[in-house]
Amino acid sequence: MTAYIIARIDVTDPEKYVGYQERTPAAVAKFGGRFIVRGGNSVTLEGPEEARRVVVIEFPSLDRAQAFYDSEDYQSAKKFRDGAAEAQFLAIEGV
Repeated sequence: MTAYIIARIDVTDPEKYVGYQERTPAAVAKFGGRFIVRGGNSVTLEGPEEARRVVVIEFPSLDRAQAFYDSEDYQSAKKFRDGAAEAQFLAIEGV
C-alpha cells in the first residue's frame, strides 16, 4: 500500500538548509520515493495559520518510507538540516 512522509519544517537558516535540499532527492529516489509537494505557496483554509515549509513524499509502502528515513543516505543528508531547521516528520499509509 502506498505511503507518504509528510514533513512540516521551520527553516531557521536558509543558507545552511540548501545543503540538505541538495542531498535529499537522491536518497528519496533510492527508496522508490517521489516528491509530491516540496515547499511552494500555501494557504491555510482552516485552523491555525501554517507558516512552516510542507513536504509530501510518496513511497511504494510504509516499509520503504521507514527504510528511507532510517537509511545511511538520508541520515547523512539530515546532518545538513541540523541547526538549519526544526522539523516534524510523519509516515502514513494511503488509501
